[in-house]
Amino acid sequence: MIAKDNVETRARAAAIVAAGGVIAFLTDTFYGLGANPLDAGAVRKIRNLKGREDDKPILILISDLPEVDRFIEQAEFFKLVARKHWPAPLTLIGAARSVVPDDLTAGTKSLGVRLPDDDNVRTLVRACGGALTATSANPSGQPPARTATEVANYFSTELDLIVDGGNATVTEPSTVLDVTTTRPRLVREGLVTRNTLKDLLG
Repeated sequence: MIAKDNVETRARAAAIVAAGGVIAFLTDTFYGLGANPLDAGAVRKIRNLKGREDDKPILILISDLPEVDRFIEQAEFFKLVARKHWPAPLTLIGAARSVVPDDLTAGTKSLGVRLPDDDNVRTLVRACGGALTATSANPSGQPPARTATEVANYFSTELDLIVDGGNATVTEPSTVLDVTTTRPRLVREGLVTRNTLKDLLG
């Protein structure tokens, strides 16, 4: 179930994601559960795995900025902020396109998207189609997994593959910024500080 992150493992991960499966992988913060964000069945699998409440959206990672247009509606202001502050451990919330499954947005019609500042993560995401879900790889209420072994301890048989990218080195989650309007709102301060975003927050 656990395989070291390399070219062969990424190809295997891509095939699993294309077939509607679920993987775990090291994101730019902690380990996350990865699936095709536009596959409603795969997103539902993740909710069932986590025991996640239906009112909590699931964020996604993208490999490249143009991928935003697949998921975010009327994204000009979104992309303006992204160009200035991405790549970074900064999750931006925008208005979701109608093709995005309700299980991803939890009925909010909005979606959190992040472009990681990590070449290895972006390469894996690109291999898997340019976007992956990335909700933390742990049952709801438990600490986020920091190693592949911790993921396996949480989900001993339920995942199709755990991509071992080493140990997480960060201590905080991503910062979350709501840019659904032109008056951004800081939802959660994490690795990107409020001071870094002062141009947006005033």
